[in-house]
Amino acid sequence: MPGNVKTTTKISFLCAFIISLLSISACAPPPETSVVTDVIDGDTIVIASGEKVRYIGIDTPEIYPEAEEHGIAAMMANRHLVEGKRVRLERDVSDTDKYGRLLRYVYVDELFINAELVRLGLAEATSYPPDTKNQRYFEELEMIARETGRGMWAE
Repeated sequence: MPGNVKTTTKISFLCAFIISLLSISACAPPPETSVVTDVIDGDTIVIASGEKVRYIGIDTPEIYPEAEEHGIAAMMANRHLVEGKRVRLERDVSDTDKYGRLLRYVYVDELFINAELVRLGLAEATSYPPDTKNQRYFEELEMIARETGRGMWAE
């Protein structure tokens, strides 16, 4: 009989542990994902909900009201990378900017889109505190793009 009490206690403990793990994972929010329905420019997209998403930590040449040099190239690269694709959206500190756009790091599968645009020389690393989690990485990618003459740094 004493062996059965120990076994029952171990099983009860194990069941409680498994239930607590399941409860924790059930409460964790799923990653924010959506499909990109439109590309506005090199650093702004529209997702299926109709919300605009501004990429955190980078700035690309503008295309509105007039296209700046490399603005169209940045928009076309962004379109190629994300349009019609399911993206994972990762928040830093801020949820939205002063224009009501969601501020996010954007991924297609494992490709980090914000970083890829900097790596290609089509975006500058631009710090917008308090959203600076990846800023050092963006700055390193920009330095390499400049040194190797990629994109806007080719001149």
